[in-house]
Amino acid sequence: MEGAVLELRDLYIGYSDDKNRRIVAHTLNAELPSGVLTCLIGANGVGKSTLMRTMAAFQPPLRGEVYVEGKSIAEYVPRELSERIGVVLTEKNMPADLTVEEVVGLGRVPYTNFWGSLTKHDQNVVDEAISLVGLDALRHRKIQQVSDGERQKAMIAKALAQQTPLIFLDEPTAFLDYPSKIAMMQLLRRLAHEQGKLIVLSTHDLEIAFQTADRLWLLQKSGLQAGTLDELSESGAISAFLDSDELYYDVDARRMVLK
Repeated sequence: MEGAVLELRDLYIGYSDDKNRRIVAHTLNAELPSGVLTCLIGANGVGKSTLMRTMAAFQPPLRGEVYVEGKSIAEYVPRELSERIGVVLTEKNMPADLTVEEVVGLGRVPYTNFWGSLTKHDQNVVDEAISLVGLDALRHRKIQQVSDGERQKAMIAKALAQQTPLIFLDEPTAFLDYPSKIAMMQLLRRLAHEQGKLIVLSTHDLEIAFQTADRLWLLQKSGLQAGTLDELSESGAISAFLDSDELYYDVDARRMVLK
């Protein structure tokens, strides 16, 4: 794909040490352009988190390559990667004494001087990121004093402040109630479209993913199937993934139905 921000080429993911090599998934091929929200879905234990960590350069592939903006991530130095990939993890272990604004300001670390001080330009970037996620009123509140949804927004704003073309999110709706899940996914979709970001997230919230994602990556033991909801529905991939004794996938309605 010309202009692809992210490409997987014959990618094998898993774990390896001096004695053992365990392949979690293999022969993964896919590519994505900018400006789209992509949801990575699949059964528990199939390797979604491993794939996310490999794409984010937290662990090396066993074989094959991950390309970001046409260059293998293995060829980037860490600072260059931090200017191209933002990562939002589902974790709450932020220092309690940091404010929302200070957390978002950490996104400027790849660009700051030795002392880590923010220039006027850096502060403008932080201010814009805070406004984009709707946290202006909470910018001076301690990060441990805001709700789970507001904390997630702060972490997304931090990634936006990095000004990277690609953002990975691991289960960003995991600790949210249903209305907050919808709002979070709509926010991510809007940011992808309006800011021209490629946003890739893993999720178990399938109905919400079906409603909001521009693209789906369905990871199974048989490999990775990529496409729009319509494409994966018509090909039978979604039905093959979901159909069970308890539910089935209604292809015409594009939704899951209990038996």
